[in-house]
Amino acid sequence: MALHRGGPAEVRLSRAQGAVTFVQRGAEAPLDALRPARTDRGVTVTDAGGTIRVDLVEHLLAAIGGLGVASGVRIETDDAELPLLDGGALRFAEALLSLDPPRGRGLRVARAAALDHGRSVYRFAPAAAPRLRVEIDFPPPVGRQAAAWDGDPDDFMTRIAPARTFGWVSEVDALRAAGRAAGVDLASVLVFGDAGPIPGCRPPGPDEPARHKLLDLIGDLALHGGPPRGTIDALLPGHTATHAVAARALADGVLARDPA
Repeated sequence: MALHRGGPAEVRLSRAQGAVTFVQRGAEAPLDALRPARTDRGVTVTDAGGTIRVDLVEHLLAAIGGLGVASGVRIETDDAELPLLDGGALRFAEALLSLDPPRGRGLRVARAAALDHGRSVYRFAPAAAPRLRVEIDFPPPVGRQAAAWDGDPDDFMTRIAPARTFGWVSEVDALRAAGRAAGVDLASVLVFGDAGPIPGCRPPGPDEPARHKLLDLIGDLALHGGPPRGTIDALLPGHTATHAVAARALADGVLARDPA
């Protein structure tokens, strides 16, 4: 099911030589050639020529980043949007594990810095391994929450990948007017009303919204070559802010790519 456009959606993952590559209706582009084209309530990526354009990629990218997939995966879809599946990254991660692709991390935090974008603040520090932390602050019943991850793929599978995307029932009309959330599957998302999840949604696990925002951070960083070796502490992160800050961090030398 496609969350935003509604209707069926399909993606095929297979083992292949070379870089992680997206394929859409005969066009191909490596992951590092794709850039965010839309970042409101989900991420759309496109290549420079616009021949590839795929929406809702952040959960698949989170699985790639959380498992440290470095190469060897071909991602094929004829649709404009990837399927929602479980609402997190678990089914994508399970599919990737079945392919046993090469793993590694080619991005690192090169120097300490604090970068902001609107209300969002990201603090970077060098370290030998990935260490990501998010802190969120949403209206009730979510409130302030935090979640962290030390780069361990097994912990990602167990604790981060199952965390579902979430929103508020009061936002539905505005989202649909903007062409989003046309195919909400309550079995795979968390939709909050004033008193908690609306009927049809499974109750949230401990700090599940924070863990999903951590999942989103991992996926957004994967588009830029991460998550990096180093520490990122993100206060009030969001897709738009993360992509803007990651691009600035790369341009300013806060993040650096290791030689191939």
